[in-house]
Parts: sequence; C-alpha cells; structure tokens
Amino acid sequence: MDDLLVIGGLGVDVRVRVPALPLPDVDSVTVDPIDLRIGNTGAGVALAAHALGLRVTVVDVLGADPAGDVVRAALARSGVRAVLADAPAGTRRSVNLVDPAGRRSSLYDPRPWRGPTPFPDLPTLVRGAAHVHVSIMDWARDLLPAIRAACGAGVTLSTDLHDWDGANPYHRPFADAADLVFVSGVRLGDRAGALAAGLAPRTVVVTRGGDGADVHPSGGAPVRVPAAEPPAPVVDTNGAGDAFAAGLVAARLRGATLADAAAYAARVAAAACTRDGMEYPPGLLPPPA
Repeated sequence: MDDLLVIGGLGVDVRVRVPALPLPDVDSVTVDPIDLRIGNTGAGVALAAHALGLRVTVVDVLGADPAGDVVRAALARSGVRAVLADAPAGTRRSVNLVDPAGRRSSLYDPRPWRGPTPFPDLPTLVRGAAHVHVSIMDWARDLLPAIRAACGAGVTLSTDLHDWDGANPYHRPFADAADLVFVSGVRLGDRAGALAAGLAPRTVVVTRGGDGADVHPSGGAPVRVPAAEPPAPVVDTNGAGDAFAAGLVAARLRGATLADAAAYAARVAAAACTRDGMEYPPGLLPPPA
C-alpha cells in the first residue's frame, strides 16, 4: 500500500541563475552553468514526500525523449515508484529564472495531452493509497470523478491550484473533487477568505511564500502559519510550495493536528529552499517532531 499516490505533474526544469529579476534590458547575459533536471509540481510533491519517509507512487504521462529520460533517471535514483504512459507531445518542461536571493520566475511549457484517456486501471492504484494528491494536469481532469469514487473511507484527496485567481473554470473541477486544497495567494489578494468560504466544506491552505500560509479549516476559523527560518542560505525557492504540501500530508498521515501539520510543513518548505533542485539528500528535510 502507498502512503501517497501523486497523480500527474512530472517534467523537467531548465534552471538559469540570473543576476536580477526582471532581467536587464540587454542583448545577452552571461550566467552560471544551465542545468536540466527533474521538476514540475508532481515531482516536487513526490520527491519531498519520499524524502520524508513516505511510500510514494507517481502516475503520469511522459515523453519518449531526452527530457523524459532525465525524469526517469531521477525517479530511479530516488526510489520513487513510477507508473508511466507515453506522451506523444513530449515531456513537459519549465525554464526557471532564479535570482541571487533564490526568487523564481517560471516559463511553463505544458505539452497538452492528445489522445484517449490514459491509465484505465487508475482506480486500482487510488484504492491502494492512504492519501491521493492530484496535480492539475489536462489528462487527469476527466478522470476526477473516477479518482474521487475510488477513494476509500478515511482517504483524503488533495490538489494544488497554484496561482488560481478563483475564477478560471479550468481549476474548479479539481477543487470540487478535493478534500484539501492548496492555492497560492499571489493572485487572490484580499479575496482568499471569500474563496475559502466558497470552497467549504473543504480545507483550504493559502500559501504566501516568505509570508507563510493561511489555513482555512472546514468549519473553523482561519489559522495563520508563519514562515519558518531556513536552516541555511536560500538558494532556490522552486519547489517550496510542493515541499510544503508534502510536509503537511506526511504530518497528517502520522496523526498531527492540522495546525501542527501546517507548522511542520513550513519547516519542510524552508529547508527545501536551501537545496538547488528537488532531489533531497537524506537529512536535509526535517523529520517530524
């Protein structure tokens, strides 16, 4: 049985260290070596959860291309079990521009899915998991009813809506299917509370980067979660939100209260920011208290 099944969200990140964001208005900029490595949201959740000691399986479509080989190799190194189908359009990829303070600007190439719905046996995998996390991939959207129906009693389903503005209809089915919704506050402004109320009875976690997070429990008052102090200099904030989600899920599976799990997740996210990339060595991410 899996502790965590991650559905969708594998890709590669092309990480470019830049002198400043936004980039200077010049023809060319000399930068440090440009790296190609595993990335995207599902990989971030799966790799962080695995580093925290969870048994993890990730399910996704992946291209038969060099970028896909990078993802396969990283998953093999980590020991994360992968169930993959071929993506004719190729592997998703992002170009992440990272400034000296670790702040990121991302250019995302989603490689839209074309073809019949993959993974006819996905409900079987769902039934074998204690927690299911669904990334907002196009191929997974039509499978949400089957995923939800396959979740047994006591199994929580989560999703991350990223920088949703609360209005884009694409995201709504993912929110409706979930018990636990992560969403960035970057485009919500002062509408986060109203959004959380509109998604009741779901628990909504609004992440705010270096400003911490707000947890809106089902039927309860919101709880402010301050950001944790990183244990070392920040080198890359890419994947911090995914590490936060993994930390919260891991703590909840181990019986922590929602408030304690969120505080622990903040520590996990802070530690993840001290790592260049999403492959976390043993001991980098904090163990549960």
